[in-house]
Amino acid sequence: MNKWALKKSIWVFHFAAASCNNCDIEILDTLTPRFDLERFGIKLVGSIKHADVMLVTGSLTLKTKDRLMRIYEQMPQPGLVVAIGGCACSGGMFADAYSVVGPFDKWVPVSAYIPGCPPKPEAMIAGIVKLLNTL
Repeated sequence: MNKWALKKSIWVFHFAAASCNNCDIEILDTLTPRFDLERFGIKLVGSIKHADVMLVTGSLTLKTKDRLMRIYEQMPQPGLVVAIGGCACSGGMFADAYSVVGPFDKWVPVSAYIPGCPPKPEAMIAGIVKLLNTL
């Protein structure tokens, strides 16, 4: 699969599964003019059908697993998935909860992991830029 086209202008879709929303706030902070993620050509879009990358946060629960699968199937291929935060990477502090069905990579192929609780905007920028450099 050739992903060279993804290097120029990346459109991202944000999927918030559950948990505390700290990662969601940091993602939105990353997209503000203070950190200016658009300088790398990265833009937040409202539809997965227009996205190249899906940013996932939170713990994946029984309720959100089916939604994740439906949204991932609608994503144009080749698409990338980036797990942001400890909950998305490994389940975090909610991993042992009865409703958590495991980390995201158990259900969809994850291209990059950005750990932290929550990760700082600088870490997210560095992770996404490293991902783009590997394409």
